[in-house]
Order: sequence, then structure tokens, then C-alpha cells
Amino acid sequence: MKQIPDISFVILNFEGLKDTEKLLGSIHSLKSRNFSYETIVVDNGSRNDSFERFPARYPDVNLIKNQHNLGFSGGNNVGIKASRGRYVMLLNNDTWFTDSSVFEMVRFMDENTSIGAASPKILFGQYPGIIQYAGFTDLSPITLRNKAIGYCEKDCGQFDTPSETGFIHGAAVMIRREVFDKAGLLPEIFFLYYEELDWSYSVKRAGYELWYLPVASIVHNETRNNNKFSYNKRYYMTRNRLLLAYRNRSGVQRVVSLLYLVLVAYMKDLILLLLNGEFRQADAVIKGIFAFNMMEK
Repeated sequence: MKQIPDISFVILNFEGLKDTEKLLGSIHSLKSRNFSYETIVVDNGSRNDSFERFPARYPDVNLIKNQHNLGFSGGNNVGIKASRGRYVMLLNNDTWFTDSSVFEMVRFMDENTSIGAASPKILFGQYPGIIQYAGFTDLSPITLRNKAIGYCEKDCGQFDTPSETGFIHGAAVMIRREVFDKAGLLPEIFFLYYEELDWSYSVKRAGYELWYLPVASIVHNETRNNNKFSYNKRYYMTRNRLLLAYRNRSGVQRVVSLLYLVLVAYMKDLILLLLNGEFRQADAVIKGIFAFNMMEK
């Protein structure tokens, strides 16, 4: 009978083999006498054939190839279902470890069983020593706005105290196995963007805490100036912010939040986009609002 690993690393890949290989290299460099792990790579419907050579290069990796892009949640859920570890750690394929501190997260969560899921300190890859994530504040009740703690600050140890957080970060999160039984898998209705916020609410409703654990750190190769919106990004962020409000607000608060988003936030976006001649981006906002209204929620 196979030993149950302490961690199942689940990596979602979509036409990013170079990044995935860098992450796998960092995982293979992890050193611990007390903890074990398995690695699962889910290729989320990549349209190139680069993964045909993958099994031969990484025989110890469980490679799962989806025929179609199932989105962030759908792709990760395939990996979660195939995993065996006491903890599942979801990792963006453009992240990587610089040391073996990830095992300290296991130790901390073993000692604090109220924690359902936790994210490590996340640093920008392109800007050494600059923080991307040191926790999130809660979303405001109506506008659904919050703050990323430590964002773009130089890491001087000012966020080295473990603490409860409003939300985990989708780029790197460790999840206690039994949480999936009580809170469910990641919500596939979102497809892309806001799904980790919605799932964070589900974890808290299931009675677990969410924590930021700087006992470990990871690097994320995402630019801090990533403000450019593709058509799909604008569409999904418009649709899914409304969906997040609908699913996690109730009564008058839900109505007011939805009205604010459509009549204030998105109307402002539309006016600015039209004035700047960004008609395709404006179309994405309109289509996002329409798609939300047509969804089975």
C-alpha cells in the first residue's frame, strides 16, 4: 500500500511548459526528512504538442491532459480529485520555490487544525524582494473592494507574523484535505477570475479559518504593472464580480451591491472606455453584464 504523501502539489498548465519545468525543478530540489510529496501536472487543453515528451522527462510526475480548457477551477479540480496528500497545494505554473520552507506550512497547519487553507508570502519574480501578497483584507459589503496587504512593498520582514486573512491567493495555496468534503471543490461556474475569493467564502462558511503563513515564501513571475486588460479578462472580471456579489451577499445588501456595480462602477468604466476609443473593451463590459444576467445561478 502506497504511503499517503503529506503534500500533493497540483500545477495547472496551459501552453506554459517552460514555466512549468522551472517550477518542477524547484519542487525536485525540495529537501525534507520528515515530509513527503507527490506532484500532479494538469495540462488544461494546451493546443500545442509540447507535452508529448513530458512523461519521459518527468517519470515521477502524474501528468493529466484535459482535452479542453476547463478554466482555473475546472482544471485544478481534476488535479485535486487525482491527489492523495493530506494537504493539497495549488500552484500557478509561473511560480517557483527558492527553498524548502513550504514544509513549514505543513508543520504549522498540523499544529493549528482550525486552519482550512493558507497561502505563503508571495514575492514578485521580476522585482527581487518586492511583495505581491502578505494577506488580503475583507471585501467591503457593497463595492466588493479590498486591499492586498504589503503589495509592492520591499520585504524587510515587516510581514513575517502568521495571521488570519480575508482570502487566500490563487497562485499558491495549501488546503487541508477534509476541507473539500465540507466546502466543496473550486467553483467552476467562474471559469476564470474571482473563483478563489468565492471559494474562500465557502471555506469560512464551513467553519475553517484562512491564514497567511510567512513561514514559507514563493516567487510568482507576474508583473506588478499588469493593468492591461485583454477582451477575455475584461469580460470575465465584469461578469464574475457580479457573480461574486450574487453568491456571497443576500437580501438588501445583494440588491444594493449589484446595482452599485452595474449603475456606478461599470457605467464609469464604459464612459471612460468609450471616451478613449476602446470600443472592444467597452463591448467586453456590456457582454459581461449581459452574460451574468443570463446565467443559471
